Amino acid sequence: MGFEMTSLHHGDKMYAGQIVTYVVKPILGIPLNWCTEITHVQEPDYFVDEQRFGPYTFWHHQHKLKAIENGVLMEDIVHYKLPLGFIGGWVNSFMVIHQLEEIFEFRRMKLIEVFGEYKS
Repeated sequence: MGFEMTSLHHGDKMYAGQIVTYVVKPILGIPLNWCTEITHVQEPDYFVDEQRFGPYTFWHHQHKLKAIENGVLMEDIVHYKLPLGFIGGWVNSFMVIHQLEEIFEFRRMKLIEVFGEYKS
């Protein structure tokens, strides 16, 4: 998707009210600006980002973290809606849902690369 963060660094800690901007290229490499706000931070349990403008009509993403034996369990809860009604639903079913799965799989593999694979 050509996902590139463009916002400036805001320090070492995430905080409610933090604005994060990106450029994404979800269709044919055409760049779209995307802006999210970190609306909730409850260290070390979760944080939430919500779209302020971008490709979705609605975007709410909870990042849940839970300490477990020998590691951390990360769970994402994403609610979103695409614009254009029926057409957006059709685009979601054949493209967007697969792109989101690829993004989260890429992140999962990157976390394994950086921190190692979880051993139960």
